[in-house]
Amino acid sequence: MSEYRVKDVARLLGVSDDTVRRWVDDGSLQARKDGNRIRIAGTSVAALALALAEGKAAGDHEVSTRNELAGIVTRIQMDGVMAQVDLQCGIYRVVSLISAEAVREMNIEVGSPATALIKATNVSIKSETLS
Repeated sequence: MSEYRVKDVARLLGVSDDTVRRWVDDGSLQARKDGNRIRIAGTSVAALALALAEGKAAGDHEVSTRNELAGIVTRIQMDGVMAQVDLQCGIYRVVSLISAEAVREMNIEVGSPATALIKATNVSIKSETLS
């Protein structure tokens, strides 16, 4: 049976180490202690990943968007009625164009936590060269 460290689960699920520890504490993830280390069952991580992807994790709100990436606002560029908001979501940079009014109403500023809700209507493909 595969087991993971807290930091590996955090990276896989795109959350903080503290969030993973809370999930262990509340029973959302099955884990065992190995000395001072926490070892988390791979099957438990897989089950939680599916629940998160389906929007069934505890405390989630109902939205039609299925792809959610938690992150932090790293840059805001406002120009008239529009704003470009950059989020860093783990290793992914997400850029959103929203109204400047929405930025002000939601009190979004650099350093604010935010979640990117992604619903793509167009996917571009880049060809790769195989070696």
